[in-house]
Amino acid sequence: MTKVKTQSLHKREDELANANRQLEILSNGIFQSGELPTFAKKIKETNQFPLRPKKLEILQINVGYMCNQVCEHCHVDAGPDRKEIMTVETMKQCLDVIKNTGAHTLDLTGGAPEMNPNFRWFVEEASKAGIKDFIVRSNLTIIRANKKYYDLPDFFKKHNVHVVSSMPHWTRGKTDKQRGEGVFDQSIKALQELNARGYGMPNSELKLDLVYNPNGAYLPGDQAAMEKDFKKALKEDFDIQFHNLFAITNLPIARFLDYLIASENYEDYMYQLVEAYNPSAVANVMCTNTISISWDGWLYDCDFNQMLGLKVASKVQHIKDYNEAILNDRNILISQHCYGCTAGAGSSCQGTVAE
Repeated sequence: MTKVKTQSLHKREDELANANRQLEILSNGIFQSGELPTFAKKIKETNQFPLRPKKLEILQINVGYMCNQVCEHCHVDAGPDRKEIMTVETMKQCLDVIKNTGAHTLDLTGGAPEMNPNFRWFVEEASKAGIKDFIVRSNLTIIRANKKYYDLPDFFKKHNVHVVSSMPHWTRGKTDKQRGEGVFDQSIKALQELNARGYGMPNSELKLDLVYNPNGAYLPGDQAAMEKDFKKALKEDFDIQFHNLFAITNLPIARFLDYLIASENYEDYMYQLVEAYNPSAVANVMCTNTISISWDGWLYDCDFNQMLGLKVASKVQHIKDYNEAILNDRNILISQHCYGCTAGAGSSCQGTVAE
């Protein structure tokens, strides 16, 4: 076995060990003041167990964990040193599914999805498939990271890509604290470039949405109120416009879970999530209308389960064997981290879910 393959195998073993460790923490907790009810028990109380999928609407594809940033809340543990990248072979398997699925939305994520060397080819091929909403989740700074990415705004416009971008705050201090020094200024420049192409402008079909994650061990505020504040501040200070703000709760997994434990906030945060549990949010959580596909083609109920190694509970578990009818007849795998998607107004990759 070559040195590279040996290193890759060891890294994969370390990732699986860490996922198992995090699952054990989520299952058993480290609580001093009593046990928390399991998420399964909670949804049984409102006759919502087992959690089952509805009509598939969204295919979310993670094309790789490589990223030009290392954000403290990242549930993917993305960074420049990550080597997991979706191959052309797996992309072709995804394209076969995209052409035949009943889903109306394709959601490309990472890491920074643009760093996959075959990203543009994949976008070009997938855009021919007739998907109604083609999302790319960009961290914005990638547009300014290197000359080879400078034309991304034009590339996005050419293919009518719906850009969803991370933006922790409208101020430099809070943004850089969460995502790294210099991120705010680069993000502002990228947003201005997208605006210059028509993205985010009133009545424009070039959709530009922002994503807000709290930068500490607390839940996000009211999404509509925050959107109003973001729009006012960015317009007044930088003449930047966008369409929607999505407020997303940080789930207690991966890098954020490590932070909670290290800062001794894990117990308090889990109690916050449980106390804010909203049964009306359960019906619309993302796992009920989404299939998450990892960089190596495995299928998950959501990208949070993907990070915990919880493949779908189905005889179809890989993109090469994809069968929508079989996948729709499964129970969704749940654990304690699911409280994060059902706290308050609920949380998904498309923002709040409770009506």
